[in-house]
Amino acid sequence: MSGCAFSRGDLGVPFSANDLASIQDGRTNEAQVVELLGAPDSIKEIGQHQVFHYYRYTLKHATVLVFTRVNIASDDLYIFFDQDGVVTQVLAGNQTNNLKFQFWPFGH
Repeated sequence: MSGCAFSRGDLGVPFSANDLASIQDGRTNEAQVVELLGAPDSIKEIGQHQVFHYYRYTLKHATVLVFTRVNIASDDLYIFFDQDGVVTQVLAGNQTNNLKFQFWPFGH
């Protein structure tokens, strides 16, 4: 028996360019970030500083006949705070927009 199957899954909520523009180094505090983006997916302690980590994962899966391919990508947002809880740096990466359905399991 043969066939095809395609599926897609997402974990997390995307963050927009407008959200990122609203977070200003030296001005925005932890409470304002939480109000804007919700609770972070994780909080890291680096020295006496906190780092909020927000993420979104996207998965695309395709099976054609006996060939299967699964592609996974993530968007990550790291917000660094000083000892007073004020933003010092924002780092964001977006890889999910470039994720493709691929059924051929060999190569790129």
